[in-house]
Amino acid sequence: MADERKAQFFDTVSMSYTATAPGGEVIEEAPESAPVTVQLGSGRVLMAVEAAMMGMGIGESKTVAILPEDAFGPYDPALKQDIPRAVFGERLDPKPGMVLALAVDRDGARQQVPATVLAADHETVTVDYNHPLAGKTITYTVKLHAIGR
Repeated sequence: MADERKAQFFDTVSMSYTATAPGGEVIEEAPESAPVTVQLGSGRVLMAVEAAMMGMGIGESKTVAILPEDAFGPYDPALKQDIPRAVFGERLDPKPGMVLALAVDRDGARQQVPATVLAADHETVTVDYNHPLAGKTITYTVKLHAIGR
């Protein structure tokens, strides 16, 4: 008799998945040859992906589009900043595409945060503190391999 069990909140499941950006670029993957074990509701994968798995049976696959607010957040233009090139001194020559760890004040504490260099000229370096996938809908194709007892 086949296992008719369906995935529920707090179940431990074995799953494979592929996450792709809008252009089809694979951004994260757990292939069928190396599935991951997660407890649904643990937050190890995006909550929207966990929610999509509820009610799935063993061997079932599903493709879901995860909206920006449920993935890496909306894109916030206010998180772009121009920094005087002199701040970097001679130790670094920022170029577009580089990801830098920059110190910022957040909630009264100095923290290192990643920033992507968008543009750089002789006087100014424009950086973006948004996550590179902010504002993008991410597509997940998931397959449920097992449900723990």
